[in-house]
Amino acid sequence: MTLLSVDHVDARYGDFQALFDVSLAVREGETLAVIGANGAGKSTLLKTIAGLLRPARGEVTFNGQAVGALPAHRRVAMGISMAPEGRRLFPSLTVEDNLLVGAYSGRSGPWNVAAVCRLFPLVAERRSRLAARLSGGEQQAVAIGRALMSNPRLLLLDEVSLGLAPVVVEQLYAALPQIAASGTTVLLVEQDVRQALRVADRIQCLLEGRTVLEGTAGSLTREQIAAAYFGV
Repeated sequence: MTLLSVDHVDARYGDFQALFDVSLAVREGETLAVIGANGAGKSTLLKTIAGLLRPARGEVTFNGQAVGALPAHRRVAMGISMAPEGRRLFPSLTVEDNLLVGAYSGRSGPWNVAAVCRLFPLVAERRSRLAARLSGGEQQAVAIGRALMSNPRLLLLDEVSLGLAPVVVEQLYAALPQIAASGTTVLLVEQDVRQALRVADRIQCLLEGRTVLEGTAGSLTREQIAAAYFGV
């Protein structure tokens, strides 16, 4: 079953066009990685799916319902949640309170504070610490946990590895198969191709706002991916 469809979407910031005729489909239960260099339009695509940016053309469909005109909070209630680039935690709140903010929609499901703490032991160790006092990797774990607290059917992850030490990135990516095993569909945006290939069922590459390559992770060669990624 196709859970998410993006059909021929253009997206703009004023006069600047960031996406050109982008389409994708994500089946329920799979992990799709959208890769590309900085400025390729990856984060814009996630914002369009999450409801932070309305498409200038085209449609976003979730679970068979057109959602392109719905605000972000309505999409969260339907089962779409995002861990944004830059984490965007509430710095004056504790880790636990940041997690509880993510549960405001009241959706039922497997994810609660205890489940997030089991997924990310470092979160459990810092439940009472203010978010402002966390390292970048700790903040990223909390941001993913906060997104899971809404018990989404579709989890959007924007640049999980950006600015983090390799050992921390490995720890975060080790949790993704467990998230998928819980029944959550994952759409991952990433610059780190190696990490994306480790966890994704399919890959879609953007270049300057356009899809230039797509296929199953096992069918694409490193040479094909590099050529698409860099536009050579």
